[in-house]
Amino acid sequence: MSVTPFARALGAGTLVLDGGTASQLEAAGHDLSDELWSARLLADRPEAVTAAHLAYFRAGADVAITAGYQATFEGFARRSTGRAEAARLIALSVELARSAVAEAHAGGVTRPLWVAASVGPYGAMLADGSEYRGRYGLDVFELERFHRPRLEVLAGAGPDVLALETVPDAVEAEALLRAVRGLGVPAWLSYTVDGVRTRAGQPLEEAFALAAPVEEIVAVGVNCCAPEDVDRAVEIAARVTGKPVVVYPNSGETWDARARAWDGRVTFGAGRTERVEAWRAAGARLIGGCCRVGPAGITGIARTLGTG
Repeated sequence: MSVTPFARALGAGTLVLDGGTASQLEAAGHDLSDELWSARLLADRPEAVTAAHLAYFRAGADVAITAGYQATFEGFARRSTGRAEAARLIALSVELARSAVAEAHAGGVTRPLWVAASVGPYGAMLADGSEYRGRYGLDVFELERFHRPRLEVLAGAGPDVLALETVPDAVEAEALLRAVRGLGVPAWLSYTVDGVRTRAGQPLEEAFALAAPVEEIVAVGVNCCAPEDVDRAVEIAARVTGKPVVVYPNSGETWDARARAWDGRVTFGAGRTERVEAWRAAGARLIGGCCRVGPAGITGIARTLGTG
């Protein structure tokens, strides 16, 4: 696979990712309690998705991650959305981010901007929290068959990179790595972790090693995790794979599923971005935020890294 413009940009320096798309949509007043989460707005309020991406570009992000995390054929089918319309909505997630790029450039942003097509794990489609547990009872080949059709649609929509994100289990990572082969689009692989293990319990050394020989994978790392878990993960990912590292943790708060509310203390985000310099020194080249990290946090990251 030839070196893409995105891969060249990644090799030239550090890129700032956006924050939580859902967090920004909720801050703008949108109800995301539906099982499709932010993917519902692809059909109901697409302009709101573009506005969320634009807010992050204006805040200093170089890369927008699309609102396709829970956009799957199976998830849309539960809302009686046919396969052709589901494919249109999945592709639309990339088109809306491209529209935000155009608006940002028209509004005076001069730096290159990039679009990463979000590919959530199988558990995100189930909408029962299993993306934080893994171990779905499916084998590699079953998971590959689930992911490949959506990946083909996303690749055809023309993103700069595929974000294989919030992966809880090395078995699913192996399936995703098989599924991205031959698509002609680079990808990053990002686990959600607990300490130095995947959520399913595999050591990160073993989990990251799966990606080391895969030509399509241009970065590996972690997201949707505690900020303090990033410190060791960056070092392990860089050492095991030799690839650039991607990190975008949550704010430090934790989700109380019973109360359906966030709890705890903010340790990363607006006013708390001091960790990112150490992450860059350890090999991180894509740095941003996930749940509860909004535009102010991304501005802080950009300023701390000297990119904004």
